[in-house]
Amino acid sequence: MGLLYYGADAQPIEMPDRILAHVKVVATTKLRRNESFTMTWKHPGDGPTGRTSIWMQPAIPLRFVFASSEPETLDPEYLRTLANAAAGSGGMVVEWSSDEVAAPIDIRERIAVAA
Repeated sequence: MGLLYYGADAQPIEMPDRILAHVKVVATTKLRRNESFTMTWKHPGDGPTGRTSIWMQPAIPLRFVFASSEPETLDPEYLRTLANAAAGSGGMVVEWSSDEVAAPIDIRERIAVAA
């Protein structure tokens, strides 16, 4: 599981490295352009139910910590989906299943199956 530290909050946001890598690219691209947006996710099954939304803006510090030392393979389609959502009024919504936490999906395998 990767960790996203947001602002001065000492409690990080946990998500699979694969998802965090995509969030990092979209967030840093938008924030570099001084474009603010919301990011929303559902709470994992082991915690309280519900969802959280945060306002991402250039003045709020972010730190991305990955469990793996190897970079993730990025899915261009997923990047476009997240970027388009972040540009809209609903903001970027990231989702992952408990299966992905236990055994992350290899994006290359998913693309090969879809082709």
